[in-house]
Amino acid sequence: MGFKKTSETVAVSFSVIEGAPNVFQQDEIALTLDILNNEVFVVLACDLDPTAPSAIIGTNTQTQMSLTSTSQTGPALLSNSNCLAEERLNIRTDAASVTEGILFRSSNGSTPPATLDYIGIIATNNFFVQIQGSNNLVAQSGSGRIWGYRARADASTYAALVQSEVLSA
Repeated sequence: MGFKKTSETVAVSFSVIEGAPNVFQQDEIALTLDILNNEVFVVLACDLDPTAPSAIIGTNTQTQMSLTSTSQTGPALLSNSNCLAEERLNIRTDAASVTEGILFRSSNGSTPPATLDYIGIIATNNFFVQIQGSNNLVAQSGSGRIWGYRARADASTYAALVQSEVLSA
């Protein structure tokens, strides 16, 4: 791939909160890339930390959070090529007692395999964080951090990355 590292590793922290319980929320996080000089952000790792869903007797609840390179209409799964990380927390309860409930955690993309040079490249000037709860009593929130470095891509690589990112949105 035709790009050259132009910075040390940086961490970008963020948070997102639903406007109301169980209502999809997306926040845009600016990277302030120098697009005139074909600057991209090479993602090394992502860490997502959504709040636990409500524990309600006889009700299954969920909090889902994702991080993508393009805007979404709902939380994304890793099957979406623009999704860099996603995490789901589920509580499954029976009708008798919340103490019988079980928390299930699904983390995808939080810790990449050590053999990868990077987990993604963001070619546009921002990334997006989504959160949505299901059957919760209160608005869900989440925080996270993304690690990466700035790089300058050659013209053809930059054009291909931007086109791929935008067309797959």
